[in-house]
Amino acid sequence: MLVNTNARRLSDTLKGVETMTRFALAVLALASGVYTYLGVRSLLDGSATFVFFAAIIYSAAVSVAIYAFWTFMMRFVPLVISGMQRVALFLTMTIGALMIVAMSSWLNAAALAGSAALEQHLAVTLEGYVADLDAAHGNALSAQSLLPDVQRASERFARLAEDERVNGALTGTTGSGSVVQLLTQMSAQMTELGSTITRSREQVASLYEQGSTHLQQMRELVSASGEVAPRADRFAAEVVALNAVISALQETGVAPSVKRAAQDLSLGFIAPVADGRDAGLVVRQDQVIDNVRNSVAAQSTALSAAADEILAEPRVEPRRFVPLSSAEAVLRYWSDFVPSWAGAISIDLLPVVLVLVLMVVNDALRQESRSLAAAETMSAAELLRAMAIYRQMRAGPEPTEGELDAAEAALKPPTAETQAQEPDPPAVASGSGADATVTPLDVGRKRGSDTPGR
Repeated sequence: MLVNTNARRLSDTLKGVETMTRFALAVLALASGVYTYLGVRSLLDGSATFVFFAAIIYSAAVSVAIYAFWTFMMRFVPLVISGMQRVALFLTMTIGALMIVAMSSWLNAAALAGSAALEQHLAVTLEGYVADLDAAHGNALSAQSLLPDVQRASERFARLAEDERVNGALTGTTGSGSVVQLLTQMSAQMTELGSTITRSREQVASLYEQGSTHLQQMRELVSASGEVAPRADRFAAEVVALNAVISALQETGVAPSVKRAAQDLSLGFIAPVADGRDAGLVVRQDQVIDNVRNSVAAQSTALSAAADEILAEPRVEPRRFVPLSSAEAVLRYWSDFVPSWAGAISIDLLPVVLVLVLMVVNDALRQESRSLAAAETMSAAELLRAMAIYRQMRAGPEPTEGELDAAEAALKPPTAETQAQEPDPPAVASGSGADATVTPLDVGRKRGSDTPGR
């Protein structure tokens, strides 16, 4: 029995914390089972009774598995001494830890951060729809950049028509002839095209306001309190309405209309017949009409090129909102919830620390016990004989080789033959008075009672 040694204290401490270790392991397994129940409940579909019992059975199986696995590890890992066997146990413990993470830890994380992960999913989706609305609005307004060019062309044709009618600036003859009519017609077409672009601006502004209203409601749903599932359903309804607004914005763009109108200016140009009263005026009118035709063709080409640039911009593809469960949301946005993942995994893998502590303490206990093995097995007679030899060595000259051999033989446990040949030791008187006693001490025999109690 270990008496007043570090090994004894280590052994007593191990026995003292055994109950606490079992209790801690049971609490950790129970906590993991509770959070596993909360996580798996969000994944099951069906009646409330089915979901309840299925989640209870799964979480109970997880708790039992965790408790049994770590109990085995705590029992066997500290006892194994061989390096290869200990490596095999560590490999087994690693595989078991991965299985526990797969069947429990991610569900624990879903229970701890599931609602926050769903709100994160709604927030990320909201950002995407904000970008889609802005892109669709920008595409719809891009055609507005053509309005100044159209207005300048309209004003230029109108001014030329007025100068020709009042001053005869083009043909040298005043009055409203075929040239004035042609220029007035071109100015009217350009004015009509400008009006179309202007009206589309109002429609685009109205649609953008509707989209902004839907986005505002979606923001309120993301930041509101309460259960996430009902808010996610209303969020999905707002998404449908917003997608309709985005599609309408893309159809409202007038770039295709501007391009068709610009092509009509050139392809549909109909030159009027010169109506001059003399041959010289007719020639001048034809020349002016040719110039107007060239100017209209150039204007048409410029407007068509500008419209093509607008149409070449990528269209906004409808974004599809995919509802997620809390577990799926935690897996998708795991990097945003590292603390929750750390807590969920720590509940399941904290016993690893206990296993390592028990392993180190048992190794220390074995080392302490090994250093005391000789002292524990030495009898009192062997101890007294060793002390007597030590005193003789201290008092006398340097021992010879024969004396050393005799000392080594004396330290060996006596056999039955040597005990028979060894004479009884002389009695040693103690004290000089009448009460003095003589205590014989047999140092040559080893009795079973000489061994200290264990």
